[in-house]
Amino acid sequence: MGTIKRMRALHALPLAAAVLLALAAAGSAVLVYSGAYNVGASWQHTQAVYSMLELALHRSVQLRARNIETPLLDDPRRIARGAGIYRDNCVQCHGAPGVAPGDIGKGMQPVPGPLIAAMQRWQPREVYWLTRHGIKMSGMPAWEFRMDDAALWDVVAFVQRLPDLTPNAYAELAGPAPSAAWQGNNRGAQPMPGTASTPATEGNVERGRQALHQYACHACHVIPGVVGSASHVGPPLAGLAGRNLIAGRLANTPQNMRRWLQHPQAVKPLTAMPSMGVTDAHAADMAAYLATLR
Repeated sequence: MGTIKRMRALHALPLAAAVLLALAAAGSAVLVYSGAYNVGASWQHTQAVYSMLELALHRSVQLRARNIETPLLDDPRRIARGAGIYRDNCVQCHGAPGVAPGDIGKGMQPVPGPLIAAMQRWQPREVYWLTRHGIKMSGMPAWEFRMDDAALWDVVAFVQRLPDLTPNAYAELAGPAPSAAWQGNNRGAQPMPGTASTPATEGNVERGRQALHQYACHACHVIPGVVGSASHVGPPLAGLAGRNLIAGRLANTPQNMRRWLQHPQAVKPLTAMPSMGVTDAHAADMAAYLATLR
């Protein structure tokens, strides 16, 4: 009899698990559709949600960064370049020795923590991955579309040094003037890794889809294949490849599409579309993806 009861209990486990999953899904649906979870940045996540997100972040980054090879990071010139890049792009959210983060960084939820302790929690290859790819549902951008690979590793080299820096040492290393290693889009204008050998007449469709997202094109346009809100600031891009004209001015060719993406106001002076600093390589990739939208 005891054996029969154990067998029945074992057979009941899959059913019990299915019921629990169904209840969890139903509970999640109620939570979402009722609007009960407060998404306002004035309120913190609950500890359970925060811990779950933090665990998911660590496990995700560890998995994806595990095979990245780390270059030598102790070159003083690399560290100095990284200090300038960090000062110009990271301090406003993460702060630095003796420097508080700006109001935007202080108001984010989750708060972007100080990177002085980053190396206690992350390997250099993981800091590189985080800097390059960013973090969804946070203010951390994917810098791969704005920095070349060398600049990304320069930042990692500097972050490694952060725990050893006093406020005075940081100020001396970072300097007050704009960094020679990083001025606006000058360094970001270099093709991202893997595109340097791609001729300007060619483009990669998948990189183009990613570039449309990273240049925030979906903030104004509904773009098939690019996840975003149903924005109607600009026209939807579905069927773009089948249109005869770009912006009512240019024949719809790959070359003209790249021109429009990079210099919209030169093509149509009264357009509300701003120049987003799109590089040659990224414009070719974006044009390649847009050519698939039939």
